[in-house]
Amino acid sequence: MASLQIATVLNSLPPLTPTRSLPPNSLDSTGRHTLLLRNFSTKAFAVPRRKAMALFLSTYILSPIALHETAFAEPSVGLREYIDSFDGYSFKYPSNWIQVRGAGADIFFRDPYVLDENISVEISSPSSSKYKSVEDLGPPEEAGKKVLKQYLTEFMSTRIGVKRESSVLSTSSRVADDGRMYYQVEVNIKSFANNNELAVMPNDRVARLEWNRRYLSVLGVENNQLYELRLQTPENVFVEEEYDLRQVMDSFRVSKVLV
Repeated sequence: MASLQIATVLNSLPPLTPTRSLPPNSLDSTGRHTLLLRNFSTKAFAVPRRKAMALFLSTYILSPIALHETAFAEPSVGLREYIDSFDGYSFKYPSNWIQVRGAGADIFFRDPYVLDENISVEISSPSSSKYKSVEDLGPPEEAGKKVLKQYLTEFMSTRIGVKRESSVLSTSSRVADDGRMYYQVEVNIKSFANNNELAVMPNDRVARLEWNRRYLSVLGVENNQLYELRLQTPENVFVEEEYDLRQVMDSFRVSKVLV
């Protein structure tokens, strides 16, 4: 359709004015070289022709139909599965995320653009834990309190004037397609810092929001160990990516390790 419209516009333009047929090295009546006259005639019509094409193409590109087609032409990032048969777990993560080694967790991936967004897996020590079921943590509400306490301990700051606000947003349990029970916990943590922490007067110490994050944890038990899938994301990003991130959390599975 676009090619037909372009052809119609081009055919409607006036033809180029032909130049007079003169010898290549002769002068016309005005004293100008024939080649200059030929170039002048061609250039006079070439510029409007290009403008017409540009005007038509820009109209098509900026039209609602073109914008609609472009929006649906962009491919989805999609999810990729990570399987650790040695430690006994698997989950899906956004395919454009990158692995970070040496992060302290058993596995760690993060968004290459939103550096505060990442996912990791923590596993309890096999020598110090004898879990039989995730219910050993108590009901989901009790597990949620333990998860929040662990997060606050890890993010404890020694800086003067730093304050953290936290809350458990939700706790739930589910039996997945593998027949195992999993707990899911969601918490919110905000970090505030004073812009002038050494000021004497309280009015001079104005607290500003440093970050506002959502933490999602999925807990499962297998091989006498507690597995925790952790996902960290800024709250404003979570609103935009909630559907995909919940798919990631729902994909977490633990499995028996063959010795």
